[in-house]
Amino acid sequence: MAERRSSCKPVLIAAIVAIFIAVLGGTLTDTGPWYQNLRKPSWQPPDWLFAPAWTVIFALATASAVHAWRNAQNRVQREWVIVLFALNGFLNVLWSTLFFALKRPDWALIEVVFLWLSILLPIVAFWRFARPASLYLLPYLVWVSFAAFLNLTVVRLNAPVA
Repeated sequence: MAERRSSCKPVLIAAIVAIFIAVLGGTLTDTGPWYQNLRKPSWQPPDWLFAPAWTVIFALATASAVHAWRNAQNRVQREWVIVLFALNGFLNVLWSTLFFALKRPDWALIEVVFLWLSILLPIVAFWRFARPASLYLLPYLVWVSFAAFLNLTVVRLNAPVA
């Protein structure tokens, strides 16, 4: 029983953290008048698509964290799993803060590079010992790549952003 309980602990912790980050990011995402008045490209997905996309991405990131944690070969690797996901969570929330709360898509465009790298880094790091954990993060990397291009386009369409 204790062994089963300990095997559930990483799942519960990862799920709670993912939900917390998702809720925090969602709370910061204000699609009110300021956002609605921004010029956006015709190819931007509809607003309703973002919540389901992020739900899938967070579910896959949670699965990645759990898989990487369980397949880590030692304490140092498990600590790196925590550090990499904590960094990514922080950068994810920071992007929402910059873009929506501070209304600075130009600053968010700079920050999205670091967010993108914070997804690529665990993909590379986990490849040696937890290949599925790396693969679970690929949709996240693709989505943030798309979001970065969208962010760039919004900045260009609304220049100067101040």
